Amino acid sequence: MQGGGSHGAFTWGVLDRLLEEGWLKLDGISGTSAGAMNAAVMLTGLERGGRDGAREALAAFWRGVADAALLSPLRRGPLDILTGQWALDNSPMFLMLDLAARVWSPYDFNPRGSNPLGALLESHVDFERLAASEVKLFVTATNVRTGRGRVFVNAELRPEVLMASACLPSLFHAVEIDGESYWDGGYAGNPTITPLVRHCRSEDTILVQINPVARDDVPRDARAIHNRINELSFNAPLLKELRMIAILRQVADAGQSEGRQWARMRIHRIGTDAVDNLGASSKMLAEWRFFERLRDEGRAAAGAFIAAHADDLGKRSTFDLDALIGEA
Repeated sequence: MQGGGSHGAFTWGVLDRLLEEGWLKLDGISGTSAGAMNAAVMLTGLERGGRDGAREALAAFWRGVADAALLSPLRRGPLDILTGQWALDNSPMFLMLDLAARVWSPYDFNPRGSNPLGALLESHVDFERLAASEVKLFVTATNVRTGRGRVFVNAELRPEVLMASACLPSLFHAVEIDGESYWDGGYAGNPTITPLVRHCRSEDTILVQINPVARDDVPRDARAIHNRINELSFNAPLLKELRMIAILRQVADAGQSEGRQWARMRIHRIGTDAVDNLGASSKMLAEWRFFERLRDEGRAAAGAFIAAHADDLGKRSTFDLDALIGEA
């Protein structure tokens, strides 16, 4: 499950729909940023009350995010509301914050390092249940000093880990864990697939992707260019892993044993143009109606995937990995 701020509500919808399919069994989950939070909340709900408990936990978490943002100055303007635009491009406060983040660091404008996510995570995630769960959970954060991704597993998870995985360096202080400082995991793995291959028995991976890989148009204004740079940065580690899997599949097909473990993994993808077409500023929009809209898009995308590919799970990949080799 990828990260993407408020767009993670799309992933909520995907999970809400997939949890209705009793024949789908979870073996492991890899998540980054908002994807990691969705994963931790869902797994908490699963351990407490099964599939229905997981769906209720996800709904309560996203409602909690919206409630925490009720007094936020990052709101849509009247014109955006009248025209049905889900973006903050015309919000004076967003424009000020965007400009300030390019001039001052969070150590300047947020000297205490406050992060509202901490209280939310304490309220909605049971870390003791995560540690004891049979479902493996992998959360990626990026080590600021080394530039490498660190993958935290069930017993290592705590609020600081999830906050580190979602730590945008332009907005929050780096999160210190075990003497090292961490930023958003998207810089190193968005999400990291390797643990699912090495440590899980399942041979099917469903990727929930909320960061668009391709764009039809070349960005020309400053905001669009900055947004595209971020998209490329946050997708690069994932694409590198997928290309590696594609190449190792060919090695395994040639009869060499090194790639067989990777070759067995079947890859599937759930995404939607509805999220791809949203502007970057909407990733900071925390209105409940927006979350509901994204949830419904996620449910629809997951429903379409089930209708088209339920019979393919356990048999064949539905994502064309070979097409990525020529793009390397």
